Amino acid sequence: MEGKLNKAIELRKGKQYKESNAILLELVVKYPDNPFVNYQCAWSFDLLGEEAEAVPFYEKAIELGLPEKELEGAIIGLGSTYRALGNYEKSESTFLKGLQRFPENRALQTFYSMTLYNLKQHSRAMELLLQCLVETTTDKNIVSYERAINFYLDKLDETW
Repeated sequence: MEGKLNKAIELRKGKQYKESNAILLELVVKYPDNPFVNYQCAWSFDLLGEEAEAVPFYEKAIELGLPEKELEGAIIGLGSTYRALGNYEKSESTFLKGLQRFPENRALQTFYSMTLYNLKQHSRAMELLLQCLVETTTDKNIVSYERAINFYLDKLDETW
């Protein structure tokens, strides 16, 4: 299994997504209870733009149990895939569970803000994005306005 899995990952890195996906589908048939294989298979469907096909593999990988690093990626992948499919409530639920487990993950927060936008929670989405921006940027022009951005991030609808 190890050799085929490594081959599939190398093909994906080389942007040979269909070939990688074919190998991963073979592996998931042979090893249906392997969370890592399910995760890689889900990822391969996402790269092919076949989000609906990715969902059951993400769900199974998470259910079976993944190491922390892969779990973070699977949660982001599943939440983002739900959002892309218009399943905003499932996306929100997935991201909220992920944020409970990985509260400092900025990618998770960013993808969650997109879901908030789709749920018409524009103020909360902007607040989260602005917070991510000021806490992670090194851009000197933004850094020079950090205090003002922090002040306004939860007051975007207010006027003075």
